[in-house]
This record gives sequence, C-alpha cells and structure tokens, in this order.
Amino acid sequence: MGRAVTVAACALNQWALDFEGNLKRIVRSIGIAKNNGARYRLGPELEICGYGCLDHYYESDTLLHSFQVLAKLLESPATQDIICDVGMPVLHRNVRYNCRVIFLNKKILLIRPKISLANTGNYRELRWFTPWTKARHVEEYFLPRIIQEVTGQETVPFGDAVLATKDTCLGAEICEELWAPNSPHIEMGLDGVEIFANSSGSHHVLRKAHTRVDLVNSATAKEVLVATLDLEDVRSYRAEISSRNLAASKVNPYPRVKVNFALSSSDDTAVPICMPIQWRHHSPEEEISLGPACWLWDYLRRSKQAGFLLPLSGGIDSSATACIVYSMCHQVCLAVKNGNADVLADVCRIVNDETYVPEDPREFCKRIFTTCYMASENSSQDTCNRAKLLAEQIGSYHINLNIDAAVKAVVGIFSMVTGRTPLFSVFGGSKRENLALQNVQARIRMVLAYLFAQLTLWTRGMPGGLLVLGSANVDESLRGYLTKYDCSSADINPIGGISKTDLKNFIQYCIENFHLTALRSIMSAPPTAELEPLVDGQVAQTDEVDMGMTYAELSIYGKLRKIAKAGPYSMFCKLINMWKEICTPREVASKVKHFFRMYSLNRHKMTTLTPSYHAENYSPDDNRFDLRPFLYNTTWSWQFRCIDKEVSKLGKKEEISVVADMD
Repeated sequence: MGRAVTVAACALNQWALDFEGNLKRIVRSIGIAKNNGARYRLGPELEICGYGCLDHYYESDTLLHSFQVLAKLLESPATQDIICDVGMPVLHRNVRYNCRVIFLNKKILLIRPKISLANTGNYRELRWFTPWTKARHVEEYFLPRIIQEVTGQETVPFGDAVLATKDTCLGAEICEELWAPNSPHIEMGLDGVEIFANSSGSHHVLRKAHTRVDLVNSATAKEVLVATLDLEDVRSYRAEISSRNLAASKVNPYPRVKVNFALSSSDDTAVPICMPIQWRHHSPEEEISLGPACWLWDYLRRSKQAGFLLPLSGGIDSSATACIVYSMCHQVCLAVKNGNADVLADVCRIVNDETYVPEDPREFCKRIFTTCYMASENSSQDTCNRAKLLAEQIGSYHINLNIDAAVKAVVGIFSMVTGRTPLFSVFGGSKRENLALQNVQARIRMVLAYLFAQLTLWTRGMPGGLLVLGSANVDESLRGYLTKYDCSSADINPIGGISKTDLKNFIQYCIENFHLTALRSIMSAPPTAELEPLVDGQVAQTDEVDMGMTYAELSIYGKLRKIAKAGPYSMFCKLINMWKEICTPREVASKVKHFFRMYSLNRHKMTTLTPSYHAENYSPDDNRFDLRPFLYNTTWSWQFRCIDKEVSKLGKKEEISVVADMD
C-alpha cells in the first residue's frame, strides 16, 4: 500500500456565468497542481458556472454551458493522469442538484450531489437545488450526448459514494456538509475513508475564520497527521483506538467506485511529507484591512473602470473607507513585487499604461483614487483640514469644493414655486423644514459625486470613469440614520457590513501600521453629519444625539434583532438582564421602543442600500441577507403593550421588595 500522497485544493477567483474565464482558471489550476506532483485536484463549489448565479440556475443555458465546459475539461491534456474534482449544477431525473463531478483520463468516475444545502443568511440554495436524501445510495445518470462523445460512457454513478483507488479511499463533502452536526466525514472515516475533500463556497465574515478552522480540525483532529499526507500514520493511529474500531465494525458501508489509479507512487519511501499548517488568525482589524480591500480590487478590475471616487468628509466612516483603498494599493504593490503577472496586467489596463509598474502605494493611489471634500456653510474648518491631511498621507488626488451655490439654487426653486422659504430649527424653522434642508445638502453631494466620478479623469486628460464609493456603516443603516439617495447611495460600499466599533478599532490599526497620523484627530472628534448650522463657528450637531442612542447600543440592538431573532418584547426581556446594572426596566423599555420605532420608520431605506461587503451577521441588507417588510405599522401597539405590562409587573415586585426590606 502507498503511504505518501500529494493532493491539491484550489481557491479560484471564479465569476458567475463567466464560462470562458472560469474554464481558463480551472485548467490553469490543474496544471499548477500537476506541476507540483499532485494526483488529485479539488476545486471550489460550483466552480464551472460560478457560485453566485442565483436565479440563472433555473435557466437551461446554465446547465448546457456547464456541460460544455466539462467537455472541454475532459478533452484537455492538462486533465490527464490526475483525478479532477470540479463543481457544477446537474439535472438528474428533472431535479436540479449542486454536484461534484469527479473524473480521470476522459472518464467520469462519480457525480456526487450535495446532501446538506446552505439556506441561512446570504444563502438560498434550497431555492435552486434539492438536497440528495438517499444516504449511501447510487443511481445511474444518463450523460448528455456532448459528454458521451468524449468519454464513451452512456451512464455514470450518481449519488452518495466514495472513491476506492489502488492505495487509499477518498470521500467528498460539499461546503455546508462540514457545518452540519452529522457531517458525512464522520461515518466516512469509520468506513475506512482516509482522505476527506470539502469544496467550499463559504463567504468571509469578521471573526468567522476561527469557526471554520475549528470545524476542519474537528473533522481531522484524531488524524492530525493527515495534514502530512502520510497515510500509514493515519491507519496505525486509527487501528489503535478500540472504541473507534467497534463503531467502525457496525457502520453501514458506502458504495465504492473502484478507480484503477493510485495517488501515491510505487516507491514513495523517500518522498518528503508536509508538516501541518500553523493557521494564523487575523485580528478583526487585519481582516477589515485585507478582506474589503481585496473585494474592492476584484470589483475594480472586473468593472473595467479606472478607479474610485470617495466623498471624504473627515469623519471616521469615510476615512476608514479611504484607508481600505490605501490598503488595497499596498496589497497590489506587494503582489506585483512578488511577481504576480495577473495583478500587473490588471494594473496596466486600469491605468491605461502598458509600461507602468506600481511600486509606491501612495503613487499608485494618486492614479486610481480621487477624494472629494464637499463643504457647505455648515461645515467646519476642522473636518476640511482632516480630510485634506489624510488625502495627502495616502496620496489620493484630492478635490475641495463648496456646494452652497447648488443648495441655494435648489431651495430657491422651491421658494419661487411655493412662495415659502424653509428655515433651520435654530432660525425658527419646524422639524420638517430642518430635516428637508439637511436632506437637500446630502442629496446634492450624491449628484456631485457622480458628476465628478464621470468627468474628473476627463479634466486630467485621462481615459475612463470612476466608481463612487459609499461609506455608511452597518449600524447607521440599521437605525436608518442616513438620507435616502445621499452619499450613502454609491456604486459599492466596502464598510456597509462593518460596525462603528470595529471601524474605530480599524482606524487605530491604520495609525499604528500605516503611520497615518491624520487619523488621530479623526478618532478623537465626535461623529457628526455637519448638516445643521454651526454655533459660534463650531459643530453643534452630533450623530449619537441625533439618533437618540449610542453606536455601542446600536450594535447590541442589531445583534439581538438579527442573530438572536428578537422582536421588541424579546429584546426588552434580554436587555433588562444585560443592562440591569445601568438601566431600570422602564429605561430599557424606552430605549427598545425608540429603536424599533426608528428602525421600522426607516426600513424603506434598506431597499435602496448600496451593495456592500458582507462582514457582519446582523447586517440589515434587504437585497440579499435580511428579508423584512419595508412598510411597518410603526406604533408596534401590541408588542409595546406587552413590554409595558412587564414593566408594570417588575415595578410592583420592586415595591413589594422595598416594603419587605423596611419591615
């Protein structure tokens, strides 16, 4: 029996419905795997069509083109003499499955459908696919003619089976199955499977890596030497554990597909084996620096635009967004320095210069990143200076402009038509007037942002346009503390799934790691929209006063509402215990009611929320993650009455307790 095997797992940058590009990346990954001595290659979930096809999975074209790509793979010389495990949708007996197609030397060995489908959070797999519920059962799958012509096979095994090669036994899992309490690898291991392969489409969330690594460890902890790919160590370790052997003797065996192929060589005694990988967990601040930055770069190169434009206010949110772009520039320069030809090719296309090589992140930032401070009569000189200094330190092309003329023109049109002139509250205006005047400023900034994004490079004699970046954080979206169609309306938003607390910590990380000293004053300044008149030249308006709650409270409300699935009454019941040292039940009730009133009143804004990087599990993103009504009865009369009754009960108990103590 062989002992040293070499396998390859591939994480590819696949794109939904980009069959041409996906095929090229798959073939290239197989070539790299073979060049490194691998005899088994595992790819990502649904890699042929791309994981994010959504309702395109319903289309017969998606199935057809997937099989066309599979035919190209089967024919390719790159796929010979290596077991290839690719992901694609397959229609079996008129039922659509999310499958692994495993093949070797122009022969399909097994089509393995997914058993446990992901259907929470961002995932809707049950909308498009059906889980395979026939455990350890295999059926005949009749291949389409396009595949028969290549393989010479009419039917192939379809179902829950494992591969038995000459030297070992290999079992496949698909993403969500690893997260299930009865993961297939448990009984596969008892049935003698020595190598588990899990293809994944799992997304990044802040702090999720710990869970993912723990799950992988739980699948292989008893066979930690599997990481070295020395199968004899796995076998000897397993054989020593009597309780495991007893369980294995009772297990219902998996159907085995015999493969006339070995993953090991005949003389593998001297083959060096790999040591287990020591996983480095990134801090949340590092994850923000790396994840959203890679997302921005991916979007920029795919959109074929020439860079980004960001309305930079001098506050924490827009400054954090600017820092993420700067981090992206760092990563691009590092990738080019390390010889990544693909990244360099993308850079040259984006800047429209085939000879350009990015070496300095600040210089590269100047080429692809424009920041714009849009002042009004309500803006302070402090925020203007902060924005300018940060732009200088990261190297962005910075614009200062004043929007007062545009605001006066719009309000002037209203006054000319109606004969009425709205006033801010400080000048005697009503709450409605005050809010309308704030919204006009915010919306004009959005219009100007798109104008400058389209034409700024034109004024500089450069080709292309810019993507507008939004900078509303997840807490403000949850509360609805933003103007509909203001600067929160953009092309993409790298911080839309990140909390204010995490953004503050990220700003501190940037001060220490990127040496951006301009961020110190930004950190110390109270968050403000700067939409109301200054008082004695100083900002009087602050976010937390406007919202009627702190950002720390907002994060708690968000986690209870989404993650803990709490409505108003349940949230109240949880918070009276969480906050018993700092709030009375009546105060908790008041806070909960205010949050739900504001949340429901502003929920309609979530229907137009800018697409954002998903980083928090309490995101209120209505487009894909948090499906709720957008028109509520904002009185919550029944729910709030239940809270009031509970407050009354608690008050009576408190009175009885006080009387008892006095007696």
